[in-house]
Amino acid sequence: MEAEFYDWLREHVPSDPSWPLGLRDDAAVWKRPGGAELVVTTDLLSDGVDFRLETDDPRRAGRKALAVNLSDLAAMAARPVAATVSIALPRSGIGGRTPLELAIALFEGLLPLAKEFDVAIAGGDTNTHDGPTVISVTAFGEVTARGPLTRSGGQPGDALLVTGTLGGSILGHHFDFTPRVREALLLHERYELHAGMDISDGLSLDLSRMASASGCGAVINVDSVPFSEAVRNTEERLDRALSDGEDFELLLAAPVDVAKKIVKDRPLGCPVTRIGRLIQGDGLMFEKMFINPAYVEPRGWLH
Repeated sequence: MEAEFYDWLREHVPSDPSWPLGLRDDAAVWKRPGGAELVVTTDLLSDGVDFRLETDDPRRAGRKALAVNLSDLAAMAARPVAATVSIALPRSGIGGRTPLELAIALFEGLLPLAKEFDVAIAGGDTNTHDGPTVISVTAFGEVTARGPLTRSGGQPGDALLVTGTLGGSILGHHFDFTPRVREALLLHERYELHAGMDISDGLSLDLSRMASASGCGAVINVDSVPFSEAVRNTEERLDRALSDGEDFELLLAAPVDVAKKIVKDRPLGCPVTRIGRLIQGDGLMFEKMFINPAYVEPRGWLH
């Protein structure tokens, strides 16, 4: 549904030169007259889809709601500055908590993360209803001197890089991950990056989106994909790493010599792995050692 709805929006929502990336990237970019460009992103999380408050601590849900937005700012290499938080709560409460207790717990989860990244909580809204808990965060960030990092700047021949490891996020990582904001800012400042995004819906699906936005095809070397501890010793580790989603790692495209330098320099506190390349044409291919690349259908989380 999501992809079809985006297609409809692109056709029917008028473009605005002040918002050149409105519906085409991880976040929108506002070209403010006489000021720095401002990056704006929003994510809505709901009970039963993104967390389950019958069993999950609402503090973890609140933290996740802010973290996924900070991950979108990281995807654009933007420095977080502020966020607004809106929540709709079940009138009868849940898990033994009243609506007030639930609201406080959600904020107890997100406030430490906001402090860690110097994010001001600038406002929001609250409501109660007969449905499940819903939390929507809108985050704001400033671009750096190099401007925003976008999905659409990749070029044929670029190497593809990922931070960290992939797969099995549902086992806990989707609550506890640290957004790669610092890593994105450092890499964007020190190295020539052509394109970037965060991996929220699965490596193969998100890479296909970045490649398409860049007018390229993509090849993943499946022997190079870095597996998380959660899936490393399982038979389905490759499928999990390619399609689980909610890894919230960075996916980057850079010239080959730059990619080699990043991997060699190891400038981050997390590993960076070269996992493939962009190519002329379109579509997504997998390759293994001594086996010719073969086209595959991208898979991942579809809303």
